[in-house]
Amino acid sequence: MKVNQAEIVISAVKPNQYPEGNLPEFALAGRSNVGKSSFINRMLGRKALARISSKPGKTQTLNFYLINEILHFVDVPGYGYAKVSKKEREAWGKMLETYFTSREQLKAVVLITDLRHPPTADDILMYDFLKHYGIPCVVIATKADKIAKSQWQKHLKVTKETLGLSADDYLILFSSETGEGKDKVWSLLEHLANK
Repeated sequence: MKVNQAEIVISAVKPNQYPEGNLPEFALAGRSNVGKSSFINRMLGRKALARISSKPGKTQTLNFYLINEILHFVDVPGYGYAKVSKKEREAWGKMLETYFTSREQLKAVVLITDLRHPPTADDILMYDFLKHYGIPCVVIATKADKIAKSQWQKHLKVTKETLGLSADDYLILFSSETGEGKDKVWSLLEHLANK
C-alpha cells in the first residue's frame, strides 16, 4: 500500500475518546524500546510521525494514526519497562485490556518482537492474552538488519517456538532500517482489514 496521508488523530485513554466510525484498526504492541515508533515511521514512509524516544515507556496513551483515511494504526504503551510505577502499569493494563477486548474495529494486534533475542516473558504474556481472547495476532520480528541473513531462519524458529505460535498466526521478518518485510506486512494488513 502506498501511504499518501498519515496523521495522528487522537491520543485516548477511555473508550469515549476513541475515534468514531467503522474503520479497521491495528494495534501495535511490544516491549518498550523494541522499535515500535521506527516500525510505524517505516510503514508510513515518514521520518518522525511517531516520536522515537531515548526514554522507554514514553507512550502512555492509545495513539490513533489515520492512514489514507481507510484504517487506523493504534500505538499502545510499551510494556516491561521497570521505571514506571506499579500503579501506572496497572492503569495501562486496564486501559489496554478494555481496548483489546471491547473494540469491534480491532482487526488484529501487531506484536513487535526483537529478532535478535527470544521473546521476553512479557511478550509471551501478551501473546497468550491475545490467544485467550481470540484476537488475531501478527508477530513482527524486527531489527533483522542487525543479524546476518544466514541466521534469519534460525532466529525466526526461536521466536516461533518461544511464543508457541499456532498455524493460523502470522510471523513476518522486518527491518525499519532497510524496509525488509514492509510490503509483506502491508499486504497482510490489507487482507485482514477486509476480512
